[in-house]
Amino acid sequence: MKGIRTSIVCCALAGATLTSCIGSYALFNKVRGWNEQATGNKFLNELIHIGLWIVPVYEVTFLADILVLNSVEFWSGTNPIAAGTVKEVNTENGKFLVTTTKNGYSIEKEGESTPVELRFNQEEQSWNVVCDGKSYEIMKLCNDGTVDLNMQNGQYINVTPDAQGVSAARDAIMGATYYAAR
Repeated sequence: MKGIRTSIVCCALAGATLTSCIGSYALFNKVRGWNEQATGNKFLNELIHIGLWIVPVYEVTFLADILVLNSVEFWSGTNPIAAGTVKEVNTENGKFLVTTTKNGYSIEKEGESTPVELRFNQEEQSWNVVCDGKSYEIMKLCNDGTVDLNMQNGQYINVTPDAQGVSAARDAIMGATYYAAR
């Protein structure tokens, strides 16, 4: 009986670790993130952290991520726990709240009531900006691994998803022209 249990545990661990799925560990990271912000006192947060290891909250969430949620994320491309995550981003243009949604992101500038949404259209393999109820395609993923960017004039340019492609996209958007100097 002991050999059967050991075999089952080994198979479960091998199945979980050999799928080439690292995953985002969204559930574990949500608990850890809550723990970091639980109080304003880092010593009290550390005591809560130790308590969450003793109670096995961390162990259970980690196991759920490894065995279920990361596998779902690997096979479906989405993590059911990640939706609803809110990040605060401070830029020179102001403070923004970025909320992860089921198929993209919702971005709201502090002080404004209308968010801008970035949505991924699975059928079209495209990213769209949705503002004031209107949807505008900004890029489309191509089968060859490149990206078609929709320019302001309605034309598309094809770029590669690497540093060279980003540079080409910036040049096309900004209308950059380089001059050689002697």
